[in-house]
Amino acid sequence: MSQPSGEQISERGQHFLKVLIERYIRDGQPVGSRTLARDSGLDLSPATIRNVMADLEEQGLVTSPHTSAGRIPTAAGYRVFVDSLVSIRPPNKRLLARLQEQFPSERTGGEIMEAASRALSQMTRLAGVVMVPKRNQERVQQIEFVPLSGTRVLAVLVTSAGEILNRIIETRRPFRRNELEQLSNYITEHYAGQDLQTVRRMVLKEMEATREDMDTLMREALCMAQKALQADAGDDSADVLVSGQTNLMDFDELARMDRLRELFEIFAEKQQMLHLLDRCLEADGVQIYIGEESGYDTLRDCSIITSPYRVDDEVVGVLGVIGPTRLPYDKVIPIVDVTAQLLGATLKLHA
Repeated sequence: MSQPSGEQISERGQHFLKVLIERYIRDGQPVGSRTLARDSGLDLSPATIRNVMADLEEQGLVTSPHTSAGRIPTAAGYRVFVDSLVSIRPPNKRLLARLQEQFPSERTGGEIMEAASRALSQMTRLAGVVMVPKRNQERVQQIEFVPLSGTRVLAVLVTSAGEILNRIIETRRPFRRNELEQLSNYITEHYAGQDLQTVRRMVLKEMEATREDMDTLMREALCMAQKALQADAGDDSADVLVSGQTNLMDFDELARMDRLRELFEIFAEKQQMLHLLDRCLEADGVQIYIGEESGYDTLRDCSIITSPYRVDDEVVGVLGVIGPTRLPYDKVIPIVDVTAQLLGATLKLHA
């Protein structure tokens, strides 16, 4: 049976589904007809309410756990709620100010992303996750060469994610500071704004061309850039930062030792998390995975809310939160969205 959409549910059914889910999110207990009658604000007989709930149960949107008289939402019910019924309000000024305080621009790019992960967990009381950009996908903002002793030169690469990569390279001859400034300016002018992988490919292509009109400055600059970028040539890995895993222990449905062990293992191992977040890189805006929608059995009782973060209008990573399906979507969704915007803006300033 296909999952019903909000339009396929009666107006009365939508109202009671919304009331039931909001109550269940708040209390974590099965919701009975008497509670629904009180919370709904509608003057309906208990028999009418039971009929509406029976219809919702038949549609697979609510279920009765064990022998309880009350009902709880299913993953399909949450999906209808999130897609059609939840009321999203932007964070108030106080909450927005608290979030902004978490992003001081004087930190390094890595520290800024760690701060975003902590901010997500603190503001939502869930587990906060931030996907660190793949090294090869980071864009080069600037390259500088600094003279060291003898023929050694320090190459400093500043990326779009605010990361500073330092490489010590050996050159064929000593270089004066003003010569290195010329080389730095040449490389930055020609290759800034391209990702590391593209810069490597462009540099090698230029070097292999060996054009007769290639002057000394160009040859030296390309040789230095090739050495500086060579150290990362095989590094296409990504990482994910996780904060607030212990927050999940506060939810009864996840607090069993076997479930916590499974969840903590997925956080520690990270590969499944990276695959899931990688799927969100191409998505536009906030994405929500409820229960089995994530594709991972370990996350069957969880919801994942993610948003890509951008630097100069280009997606460089993904962040989000993980919690039980019973989470306050109306509050969490805008926090994830705003945090992604703040992270991107801070990384841009840092770069």
